[in-house]
Amino acid sequence: MTLSRKDFFKQGLFSLGEALLKAGGVAAEAQQPLVCQPDDDEQAGAPVCDENTVARADNRHCLAKNCGCFSCVDRCEPGAIMLIPGTGIRINEERCTGCGSCEYVCPVTPKAIRMQARTIHTPSAAYAEQPPQKGESPC
Repeated sequence: MTLSRKDFFKQGLFSLGEALLKAGGVAAEAQQPLVCQPDDDEQAGAPVCDENTVARADNRHCLAKNCGCFSCVDRCEPGAIMLIPGTGIRINEERCTGCGSCEYVCPVTPKAIRMQARTIHTPSAAYAEQPPQKGESPC
């Protein structure tokens, strides 16, 4: 790590973290966007969009509600994650592709974002619309 004191103060604290990441070879890997691959063209190690999973937020652990952590918001390519100051993050399940990149970049332990099975809301048989019986009025 070759960062002079003068350069450190010129660039601020962020430069130290960036220098450490570059020294570890992590920065180049983290800068490449995660792109979802179709199932038939799957490559080893490439993230795969899973339409059966969705990101869910646990704002008890989320740093974004009280400080400037935007890791998941910046990483989410479809723009499914929104930051609400003082509350945390909200995830638009309709826009979420299930790629898991937000969970991967979340810096806290336990993770503030987890990939979970997508729940499909189906009406129960008791509330499903039934056709009127013979002799009954439809209203």
